[in-house]
Amino acid sequence: MAYTSLLSFSVCLLVLFHGCCAQIDLVTNHHQDPPWGQPQQPQPRHQSQCQLQNLNALQPKHQFRSEAGETEFWDQNEDQFQCAGVAFLRHKIQRKGLLLPSFTSAPMLFYVEQGEGIHGAVFPGCPETYQSQSQQNIQDRPQRDQHQKLRRLKEGDVVALPAGVAHWIFNNGRSQLVLVALVDVGNDANQLDENFRKFFLAGNPQGGVVRGGQSRDRNQRQSRTQRGEREEEESQESGGNNVLSGFRDNLLAQAFGIDTRLARKLQNERDNRGAIVRMEHGFEWPEEGQRRQGREEEGEEEREPKWQRRQESQEEGSEEEEREERGRGRRRSGNGLEETFCSMRLKHRTPASSADVFNPRGGRITTVNSFNLPILQYLQLSAERGVLYNNAIYAPHWNMNAHSIVYITRGNGRIQIVSENGEAIFDEQVERGQVITVPQNHAVVKKAGRRGFEWIAFKTNANAKISQIAGRVSIMRGLPVDVLANSFGISREEAMRLKHNRQEVSVFSPRQGSQQ
Repeated sequence: MAYTSLLSFSVCLLVLFHGCCAQIDLVTNHHQDPPWGQPQQPQPRHQSQCQLQNLNALQPKHQFRSEAGETEFWDQNEDQFQCAGVAFLRHKIQRKGLLLPSFTSAPMLFYVEQGEGIHGAVFPGCPETYQSQSQQNIQDRPQRDQHQKLRRLKEGDVVALPAGVAHWIFNNGRSQLVLVALVDVGNDANQLDENFRKFFLAGNPQGGVVRGGQSRDRNQRQSRTQRGEREEEESQESGGNNVLSGFRDNLLAQAFGIDTRLARKLQNERDNRGAIVRMEHGFEWPEEGQRRQGREEEGEEEREPKWQRRQESQEEGSEEEEREERGRGRRRSGNGLEETFCSMRLKHRTPASSADVFNPRGGRITTVNSFNLPILQYLQLSAERGVLYNNAIYAPHWNMNAHSIVYITRGNGRIQIVSENGEAIFDEQVERGQVITVPQNHAVVKKAGRRGFEWIAFKTNANAKISQIAGRVSIMRGLPVDVLANSFGISREEAMRLKHNRQEVSVFSPRQGSQQ
């Protein structure tokens, strides 16, 4: 009897113990990051001071020339960039130029302003699914080079890169390749400080390219001065500026299974070519003879193997697939099957045919967010491409949940930005190559000049929302006439005109003058 009671008591203790452990595990796992297939809750951004009295349209401040191109940085210490928690840069890559493999400590979103090229990103643990035609003899056996997925870049492409993912870019086109990039240093994925950092895996780029144009911190400068070393912003630094240059060559040789002579070559201490080098041996697209050569842009019929059509459709995405992705975005179950880590799309094109808003007399707006590029859900970034025709207007609005960093890609126009106290903190003409930040909830309006007006805006939210002040979907249309009349001290007839005179959605066609 005593033995039976003791056994029952032991069983009860065992059940209680497992129940407590299950509860602890449930609570603990509840705060872990969701898997890649599940939607991620927006993370709090690093809060910065946003005391902006006046804004300026900015040009790049730092320029670093390389063998086959140049890299330009905007001043990260500008108040508007500090407020948004971002860094901004531009790469100009000459023909046959290679932007060396590198990664950043924060998510990046870049836009192809001009030209075309090839982009490669390497995700750890993912298979090498591409095979080059060229063969090399390794241990007397011919082997083809295998590597991870490549992507063709064309003007108008938006490409997303998570923090810490190594990537490279090669210009295989006939003209200069120009890329503008936003690095979200205020993103929660960046667990360092909010200074730009670029980690190169090869070469010996200038120190300013590694640090985004910023000088070394004061303590490092003092220590270098005490040792009698000279530091210049655009000089090559003797120690090498790639991550391999800091390791001892013998340890590096053991890690790669190579001799120390080759290990020292990896450190590139005497390489003065910079961050963009000329590819001496050329580059062949995998299965070059079967490539599409861009004919899909014009919708031409072509004959090609089924396996390549599958690769191209995975990269480019058909309209049907994008509609399905948008549908899933609205009702995600988080079962991990939407997109796997290795097959995520990084690129989205913004042709005129995919515009979200189109006015034949005014222009178009194309949005890239987590609904058509799901990886942005994890980066908490999005983009907007705008095209305004001669004298057209982008409806006055405010960004509800994001800062907007606007880069002018073509033409010219006027931008006005108004703060919470009703003061215009920016009211100037802007032109190609300038950058202006529109802080969250600040009202903004854009009007094109005679040459038209085009821009790409990077936004610090995966699904940035705007609230329009005028137009068919504006706040004015949602307010009762009596509320408008009493708020502005106008008649009901005037309030009705205020609500209904503009029937266009977001892009307004030009008018000769206001109605009396």
